[in-house]
Amino acid sequence: MTTTQLTHFNTAGDAHMVDVGNKHITTRIAITEGFIHLQLNTLDLLLHGGHKKGDVLGIARIAGIMASKQTANLIPLCHPLALTHVGIDLTVDREKQRIRCQTTAKTTGQTGVEMEALVATQVALLTIYDMCKAVDRGMIINGIRLLEKSGGQSGHWFASDGD
Repeated sequence: MTTTQLTHFNTAGDAHMVDVGNKHITTRIAITEGFIHLQLNTLDLLLHGGHKKGDVLGIARIAGIMASKQTANLIPLCHPLALTHVGIDLTVDREKQRIRCQTTAKTTGQTGVEMEALVATQVALLTIYDMCKAVDRGMIINGIRLLEKSGGQSGHWFASDGD
């Protein structure tokens, strides 16, 4: 199903929470990604345990998972979801001087988990920024996007090839 209108507005143009009460309960999965670009010396601190604040990537992973569970509190019209799984994979690419965050969020319900996965990715990357800003204020977070989603009446969707 492809929609040509914004679903969070009613016929009068007022913002509203979408009624998902008549949708089928299905397993829903969303996979997102994003990147943070850092100086090489910052990456070395992360990789060799030289960071004063501890395990930066481990803390970022936990922060992202915790944030995913708060999505409905952060995004006004999101439905609160009972997440069945949130996995965050942080991969260091020394050659490109960046860390890739890939998040997989799952639920069984009547609406998708794209927003939960996107929030998790953003907060994990922001946590890395926060923990490393004392040594590298020029970090850049970019490329936040949905890679794949499945479940529901719109079926399986994949992003076009990117980075």
